[in-house]
Amino acid sequence: MHHSIPISPNIASLIAALAALAELPDSVNMYAPHGPPGNEVRRANLSLALALALARGPDLLLIGEAPGYNGARRTGVPFTSERILLAGLPSLGQFGRERGFAYASDDGRISAEPTATLVYREMVALNCFVVGWNACPLHPQRPGKPQSNRPPRAAEVAQGLPLLQQFLALFAGVPVAAMGNVAAASLTRLAVTHVKLRHPAQGGARQFAAGLRGVQHLTPPASAQSAPE
Repeated sequence: MHHSIPISPNIASLIAALAALAELPDSVNMYAPHGPPGNEVRRANLSLALALALARGPDLLLIGEAPGYNGARRTGVPFTSERILLAGLPSLGQFGRERGFAYASDDGRISAEPTATLVYREMVALNCFVVGWNACPLHPQRPGKPQSNRPPRAAEVAQGLPLLQQFLALFAGVPVAAMGNVAAASLTRLAVTHVKLRHPAQGGARQFAAGLRGVQHLTPPASAQSAPE
């Protein structure tokens, strides 16, 4: 068990800022301190995911658009479904109940999520330990429909910029990839060098995988550049 892994002050500060974000219309803060009991579990899951990534040193930072209703809306951790979060990824030594990740929902359902499945299928294939974040960190839903996703509005993406900056500062020097236009635009606004990947959903899985394999060639630090092949 890794329950005792220390949560750095920088991670604690990021989680506190996330929990304090105001809910804009048709958005849900699933980390809010005064919400349902699952919110506390989601904060703990995300703190643990960041702390374990910091302790190991990730290979890649993956920035997405916004949490999905079957993904981080339920688990608290970007790009995970409950199936991935609880079962873990043994070959990468990532997630899993045995590392302290917990079920946060209250309906007994174990969610699967297409984007999460596609993302981690590729990460396992590349032996790439990724840590994720979203340009819009709260869940944007269609009005009155919690079991839905919608593209984040400009105000929601703007609200997420300071948190994205805090997240990136935790992992300075790690290659950054943007999944889709919204994530790429936020990184560009922060003047962060990144590679833009096709979102794997809606038929983009092959292009996403090909793009990722391109990023892998960028991972050696500049000080250790190899001779051309």
